Amino acid sequence: MTRMMQFNSPFLLGFDDMEQLLERVAKGSDGYPPYNVEEVIAGSGDTQKRALRITLAVAGFSRDELSVTLEDNQLVIRGRQRDGNERVFLHRGIAARQFQRAFVLADGMDAVGARLENGLLSIDLVRPEPSKLVKTIEISGQ
Repeated sequence: MTRMMQFNSPFLLGFDDMEQLLERVAKGSDGYPPYNVEEVIAGSGDTQKRALRITLAVAGFSRDELSVTLEDNQLVIRGRQRDGNERVFLHRGIAARQFQRAFVLADGMDAVGARLENGLLSIDLVRPEPSKLVKTIEISGQ
């Protein structure tokens, strides 16, 4: 199968990395842990901003078994449960498993906090305020 360039138009200049970004997003993962993405309002009064909240179902993980990092415009959440040898199971239906879930963020987005409550890990992201830039380019010549 041949690769099809999505951004080969001469009118789309500077989008060279976009194809790599789309490939990274398309890889996906095994679906564990399940998650929600919701739009929320952060702040109060005149300082209200639209924000995003990612919530992952991480039942069985403690705070020290989870990590949240920003790596090259990716929000990466990792979980690694410690399997204690002191417990003897007659039946084991809940496996200690590790995971890694990554979300690609737009330029300027920032994670402002993470909270673990009732088996749900919530990470709040703020969107940058879009700014309209109008710039006049001086024409030089004879």
